[in-house]
Amino acid sequence: MTDLGLVAWPPAPIRTERLVLRQSEARDRAGFVALFASPEVGTYVGGARSREEVEDTMPEVPGRRPGVFVIDLDGQMIGMVTLDPRAAERRGHIRPDGGETELGYLILPEAWGRGYAVEACAAALDWFAGAVPGAPVVLSTQTANERSMRVAEKLGFTEVDRFEEYGAEQWFGVWPSGPASA
Repeated sequence: MTDLGLVAWPPAPIRTERLVLRQSEARDRAGFVALFASPEVGTYVGGARSREEVEDTMPEVPGRRPGVFVIDLDGQMIGMVTLDPRAAERRGHIRPDGGETELGYLILPEAWGRGYAVEACAAALDWFAGAVPGAPVVLSTQTANERSMRVAEKLGFTEVDRFEEYGAEQWFGVWPSGPASA
């Protein structure tokens, strides 16, 4: 991943038609706990953890690092978008030496089906394209995760590979590094 240390972090809040992407705050802790303890959210990302375990391990201000945006709807956290380095040891790369940025996101189930994932991810990708021009962005999701497959398509990701990882078939795509507004 292009080093976000060279990019001013956190950026000013990013406003879309309905959402604000911003840095995490202490008031978001309950939202992070709900995300990581949700069985629905955990279905395709390794499973949910117990609420007790999440509560015990969650920092006072979770997600406070470069690459993590809170998705805020009317002053409430409904999810998160991440732009992180894709681990070199994982399958799926477009460069021989790795170094890609991977887009990730989690949305609370009560906010599913309203287009928030596409809206938030498009805004994060647009910001990233301006902050780090030409840097590749990749996305990987289980092929069984039909919702994420649709989000990837709407954002303009192009399939590069499919492979087995975490006991399931994975779809791996690359974003064309241009405006993603959907």
